[in-house]
Amino acid sequence: MMGLAVMLGAFGAHGLRPRLDAYSMEVYERAVFYHFVHALGMLIVVALGKAGAVGSEEANRVEWLLLTGVLVFSGSLYALAISGVRTLGAITPIGGVAFIAAWLYLAWAMRAKV
Repeated sequence: MMGLAVMLGAFGAHGLRPRLDAYSMEVYERAVFYHFVHALGMLIVVALGKAGAVGSEEANRVEWLLLTGVLVFSGSLYALAISGVRTLGAITPIGGVAFIAAWLYLAWAMRAKV
């Protein structure tokens, strides 16, 4: 996921910048940022699971929520930026809810381990 974020960021910076207006480029960059941050979060959750700070089942649920968030939140922003179809932004908050749910669930799961 992190490698994909880097590739999509490079694609945006080098391939799309000349083709997108300022608004669309900003949307695309926001998609890359959230993709990268949450992909890094996925690595952290794996490490927490391996360290025993969170159970493997809980870590798996958090991973799926983060993946869903990246696909829906960042994916809808990538599509919006490239296509210009602003109605795609209507589904972006669903991905945001998945991100929020992932972090809240992780906090709850870690609390249960302490």
